[in-house]
Amino acid sequence: MPRHVYRRRISLDMWHDIFDLQLTVGEKVLRALLIYAFLIVAVRVVGKRELGQANTLDLIVLLLVANAVQNGIIGNDNTVTGAVIGAATLFAVNEAVTRTSYAVPFLSRILEGEPSNLIVDGRPVRAALRRSGISLSELRAIARRQGFADLGEVHTAILETNGVVTMFRADEPELYHPAAPAGEDRRAA
Repeated sequence: MPRHVYRRRISLDMWHDIFDLQLTVGEKVLRALLIYAFLIVAVRVVGKRELGQANTLDLIVLLLVANAVQNGIIGNDNTVTGAVIGAATLFAVNEAVTRTSYAVPFLSRILEGEPSNLIVDGRPVRAALRRSGISLSELRAIARRQGFADLGEVHTAILETNGVVTMFRADEPELYHPAAPAGEDRRAA
């Protein structure tokens, strides 16, 4: 076989291997949807703490989970086309779930949960801390990052649904009412 024909054959084979799907598009989409649903349930069960208060061990778990679910999404297909289909499916379903949960508050509560009071009237709520997996030393570190010298200065601490801990002093005015949509200023009402 002449060298130019051989090179052309290798080039065509390479492009074929990059873009030719080894799985059907339907199977690629279904795999991505199943993994997405599993991860939503897993994050919901594990809790809000994982989102906003990640430590080194949480980062390691996140990286390992990404690697573990990769084959579930791509199967035996290592093509660029397969990767694009899997990623596009994940983006599309995430956008649909986000918009639907915004429009349907009940669904939002199911997927995201409710905020948890970690400190009420200056006292830590041990059961909430235990459920959230946040130790007192972690809570102290969060307080220091927010400008509190110690937990004694914190009147209220709330673990929000996005994983962020919000802290307030006793003399701090309540500008936002939790029932107001989008955190509207209570004084404006």
